[in-house]
Amino acid sequence: MRTAIILLALLAVAAVPGSVLPQRGVASDPGAVVNFSRDHPTLAPWLDRLGFFEVFSSPWFAAIYLLLLTSMTGCVLPRCLRLWRATRADPPRAPRDLSRLPDHQHWHTTQPAVKVLAAAAVELRRRRFRVRVDGNTVRAQKGYLREAGNLVFHLSLLVLLFGIAAGALFGFEGRVIVVEGGAFSNTRPQYDEFTPGPLVKNDRLTPFSFTLEKFTAAFEPAGPQRGTPRAFRAEITVTGPDGKTEPRAIEVNHPLQFNGTKVFLTGNGYAPRVTIRDGRGRTVFSGPAVFLPLDGNMTSDGVLKAPDAQPTQLAFEGLFLPTATFDAKAGPRSAFPAPLDPRLVLTAYTGDLGLGNGVPQSVFRLDKTNLTQVNVDGTPFAQALRVGNTMTLPDGKGSVTFDGVSRFANFQVANDPGRQTALLAAILLLIGLTASLTIRQRRVWVRISPDDRGAGCVVQVATYPLTRRGVPEGEMTSLVEVLRAPADKATSPEPVDRIRTEHTPIPATKE
Repeated sequence: MRTAIILLALLAVAAVPGSVLPQRGVASDPGAVVNFSRDHPTLAPWLDRLGFFEVFSSPWFAAIYLLLLTSMTGCVLPRCLRLWRATRADPPRAPRDLSRLPDHQHWHTTQPAVKVLAAAAVELRRRRFRVRVDGNTVRAQKGYLREAGNLVFHLSLLVLLFGIAAGALFGFEGRVIVVEGGAFSNTRPQYDEFTPGPLVKNDRLTPFSFTLEKFTAAFEPAGPQRGTPRAFRAEITVTGPDGKTEPRAIEVNHPLQFNGTKVFLTGNGYAPRVTIRDGRGRTVFSGPAVFLPLDGNMTSDGVLKAPDAQPTQLAFEGLFLPTATFDAKAGPRSAFPAPLDPRLVLTAYTGDLGLGNGVPQSVFRLDKTNLTQVNVDGTPFAQALRVGNTMTLPDGKGSVTFDGVSRFANFQVANDPGRQTALLAAILLLIGLTASLTIRQRRVWVRISPDDRGAGCVVQVATYPLTRRGVPEGEMTSLVEVLRAPADKATSPEPVDRIRTEHTPIPATKE
């Protein structure tokens, strides 16, 4: 157990860099490592060599986890065997001297010893004690569910670790942006970002696809909560593994499910539809371009690239404003997230986009190394377009037309085969822990001995708590009251013959 605790603490410390430093393969921020490396050119290479950008898949983190799993297995299984035996064990024999126990009472009675023992056994059984009668002693114990809770807790902890490991090895997570009218198939090339587990096979992904027919969003129109999102809904047409199609809808907290793979709606934005023509009048790009939101009012930035334009390649960078407003200090921005007065503010570039050098580029950023911004009289050429407007570049270099606005939705596709196991283990772990902390386990002994002073016998009753919370208040008092009551008013005892035949004979009392 000591080794397991040390390894658990070491695992927690090892996870800290994974929470503080950017990680590769994180779909929510794929460029974080690149940006960190650019900002820290000296430190980043050393961190990369040590695996701090891939903490949770690094060999040293995996080694700690495997050692913890091995240690927990070696610790928990023998302990579970001991707890299992404890839940089935009989109450222990009474101490030789009951008067030494802190909660102890004794008195003289003229009732037959057999009847007192029988009454004690029946009363303790009625109170759900596990009772054994041994000669002149009744031994009882209650609270075995506490040991069962300990057993469930330890087994659940081990199952939880295996569930998490299964999810990390066989699960995956990916993100994809789909524009209205666009489609997605659950194959690896279709993902914008894909983070698989080490044992994930590409040909084992659940076969399904869907088309985003329409995306709708509702926002608070007025008041102090103006602009707050109220509802998001993606209406899709799904093609399942059996080839059948059906209309479905994905909303927040209502994902699409296929054989353990879930599709969550995690974000949305606008994709202005544009048509770009080059200097020769040819259409070199036509369709929606995704612009990423910058604030709560959906002020969005993005770029347009036309590598096939002639005689020079074209690129545009700018903002999309769903409800445009122009401030002398803040510049162009959106005043409301819904498209009440959409504008597309663009500035143009010409030159080499750098798409032919083999270095991958983000579709949301421009590599301006070999680009020149278009100027008019020394001022950057820019224009705010309404739907239907055209921005014509000087010197006949080309044009761009703002055709309309489409919506896009950001989907997270995830499969975690160990999540059900981990969830069940976590629930059982809490139940077991609660039981082990709240159930009071205690022992009771009732002993009958001859009275050396005369007729009758001496009854001794003692309790012993096995938890810090002690024996429930009043339990000892009520038990003594029942046993001291006259025989005709006491709880109906078991037949004397049964007591005598099941257990060793009770010593005769003095008459």
